[in-house]
Amino acid sequence: MNVVDSSAWLEYFADAPNADFFAGAIEATGELLVPAISLYEVFKRVLQQRGEDAALQAAALMQQGQLVDLTAPLALSAARLGLQHRLPLADSVIYATALAYDATLWSQDADFEGLPGVRYTAKDGK
Repeated sequence: MNVVDSSAWLEYFADAPNADFFAGAIEATGELLVPAISLYEVFKRVLQQRGEDAALQAAALMQQGQLVDLTAPLALSAARLGLQHRLPLADSVIYATALAYDATLWSQDADFEGLPGVRYTAKDGK
């Protein structure tokens, strides 16, 4: 199973330099888990930058994977992981989701660099 961080989704949708790194995980929709908070973050950013139609298309593509809601146990796990690894709210929920489902987390967000279960690549130019 795979979880793709919001920054990686945005990279993929923009066909930016690291898009190919994330393509396999994103396109294998049968093994793709999508935390609801990632759907929120990506929809909001695409809406802001490219408008309603593009944002709805992005959301539809993301929902080809299995949407994972934030449950109470997942929220508590995210809080623990957030403190342990100094992760912001959304990142802690995304990471907790990956761990809960024994999934690989794909990201270019430096907050995840070096964490167990993460396939990380540095964002181009950083």
